[in-house]
Amino acid sequence: MEANDVAGKAGLEGDKDLKFLLDGGNLVKIRSGSWQKSRFFRLQEDCETLSYDSQKILKKIKTYSINEIESVRKGRESEGLNKHTDPCDEDRCFSIIFNDRKKNLDLMAASPEEADQWVNSLEKVIGNMRNLDHQQKSEHWIISCMRKADKNGDNMMSLKEVKHFLRQINVEVSDAYAEDIFKKCDESNSGTLEGPEIKLFYSLLTKREEIDVIYGKYAKTDKQMSAADLLEFLQKEQRQVVTIEEALRLISKYEVDPVAKENKQMTKDGFLMYLHREEGFILNPAHKPLYQDMNQPLNHYYISSSHNTYLMEDQLKGPSSTEAYIKALLKSCRCVELDCWDGVNGEPVIYHGYTLTSKVLFKDVIQAIKNYAFKTSDYPVILSLENHCTLEQQKLMAHYLISILGDALLTKPLGKTVPTSLPSPEELKGKILVKGKRLNKLDAAFNHNVITEDETVSEEDEAADVTKENGQKPKSVKSKIKLAKELSDIVIYCKSVHFNSFEHSRDNQSCYEMASFKESKAFHLAEASGTAFMHHNMDKLSRIYPAGSRTDSSNYNPVPMWNVGCQIVALNFQTPCKEMYLNQGRFLPNGFCGYILKPEFQRDPSSQFHPNKLTKGPWLKKKNFHIMVISAQQLPKLNKNKEKSIVDPLVKVEIHGVPADNGKKETHHINNNGFNPMWNQHFKFEISVPDLAILQFVVEDYDAASQNDFIGQYCLPLTSVQNGYRHVPLLTKRGDPISSARLFVHLMLLDAQ
Repeated sequence: MEANDVAGKAGLEGDKDLKFLLDGGNLVKIRSGSWQKSRFFRLQEDCETLSYDSQKILKKIKTYSINEIESVRKGRESEGLNKHTDPCDEDRCFSIIFNDRKKNLDLMAASPEEADQWVNSLEKVIGNMRNLDHQQKSEHWIISCMRKADKNGDNMMSLKEVKHFLRQINVEVSDAYAEDIFKKCDESNSGTLEGPEIKLFYSLLTKREEIDVIYGKYAKTDKQMSAADLLEFLQKEQRQVVTIEEALRLISKYEVDPVAKENKQMTKDGFLMYLHREEGFILNPAHKPLYQDMNQPLNHYYISSSHNTYLMEDQLKGPSSTEAYIKALLKSCRCVELDCWDGVNGEPVIYHGYTLTSKVLFKDVIQAIKNYAFKTSDYPVILSLENHCTLEQQKLMAHYLISILGDALLTKPLGKTVPTSLPSPEELKGKILVKGKRLNKLDAAFNHNVITEDETVSEEDEAADVTKENGQKPKSVKSKIKLAKELSDIVIYCKSVHFNSFEHSRDNQSCYEMASFKESKAFHLAEASGTAFMHHNMDKLSRIYPAGSRTDSSNYNPVPMWNVGCQIVALNFQTPCKEMYLNQGRFLPNGFCGYILKPEFQRDPSSQFHPNKLTKGPWLKKKNFHIMVISAQQLPKLNKNKEKSIVDPLVKVEIHGVPADNGKKETHHINNNGFNPMWNQHFKFEISVPDLAILQFVVEDYDAASQNDFIGQYCLPLTSVQNGYRHVPLLTKRGDPISSARLFVHLMLLDAQ
């Protein structure tokens, strides 16, 4: 398979930027001040692998998949380049950032023009790969596997290479089956497959029997689907309330055969194209963009929130980094945490106090937040300050916040009177809010009262929780610190206060005053006083944070906290885990903006909802949720170094919501087939409160002797699920798409009889 063929699939055939990458060039790879070495980088012929010669004794070629690249950043934006290069080289530097924990590639070109060429060319190739539809990605992936199987590069495939190719695509077959499929395709009896024979081989391999059955049932017009046939499918199977105009629109949009399109019919290829695109996905396309009312008070929304955002790994000795903030913000996190301590040379630093975690300069973090706060979402970002600094360094913190963030920093209330409710995300668009202690009530911002109630405040020390829970003796968890007026004055709508009781908060707490709860306290309150907790959250913000004993940066289950209306449910974003899958699923709809409007019964003052004690009310909408896990396509190999290692996949389907709705089902495993396993297993869940339910899929590699290995996952609110036959895109542990990997399912959410 020639590079032009692959480029054609990616829509870049003859492109000068692609040619630049294929030709390659020298770049300086930078690891430290002393380790800066020239390496020859190029894009390989498959157009999806970036490589360079490591120039070690064995001349090993290092490779990186284009699909693994999160972004390409121009300038000295990474910590490494900022530390190890001269500011005058800003225009020659760029970084390649990867999705997983793989280290950044920090690079320097010979000139600013060359750096621009590398950045623009890489961004074009990455963008084109991401914009391929599922069918194109599938073809691209299979073509790539064919290239790897074609050991001698003669664009022909021998029987041995066919067997190698089948293992590449994650399917183990008997020699007899491989020989049979080879003979069917070797029409020239030459002993090799070439040209049209390879296309026939591809066609046989990618045949979807389950799609054939569905299509055959509704293709009643000359063995094709007429617009009326398609309408019947949409109404009966997909449970859509649509007219013939919608069927005609889909034919016009997805039919690939011009004659069929002219005749207003849909072929099987057009039908498959529809199922592989947005309308055929599990996520309701109407919920993908911003669709909710963003004019409600801030506390009426769940807010995507991070705990100890500066940490890349564990809580005791892991590295702190501005990169952790960038990654969280790019995933639409809207509340980040800054643990601030006195640093050397008068410069405040951020790190996890009483531990060996590394330190990062406060001003560098604020600059990173300034640069990335609104790249993914325009809605407000909250900076949760945990302040341990002396007065002088607090004043410097305030100076950096004001000077670096500029107009983006909210420094005064929006209205002309003391607020009785919080402003909306829409009103706060593009704004950064500081959460922290304040010396006085917000009234002072209106009457210019310079008298403060007290020069000292009680700072609740989460960092001390770590050592307290691990048996060490830190200073008191509630310590008195002097608070600089400059820092106090920029705390507007998120004033931190101590929580005493719901009654005390109702009688004494203003809408802009908010408490933080350690997970154990929050879970106890949710269990014992769920309705009161929900009412507390109707006009105030609550922040929940993980227990200090979670030194491995593990997470608690966020769902019970959302069930009582808590907004800022802070999780360790650096840890790929089930709880983070749920978080990503919760915030997947509504334009992935980091804000989700809470159900009306969590905003209505007359509501008596309690998640653990269900009574009649608008929240009770009993449903039967039927799901059939039909098949999967192109699951990734887990052990790429072992050619004969093939996955034995199974699928876990889970509902997370109020306790009465929680449930888990599991398919049987399929031996030795990650390419096109088929289960056809039906499950049923009984749902009481669908507005709070989250649907989760996890695909695992079965292992009889040890714990199953993770393959992929996907999560979304049940209210955003489309009925009918749907494809489910699979994501990595860190929430990045697995190119071309899908589940195929049938879903039906019906009113309970």
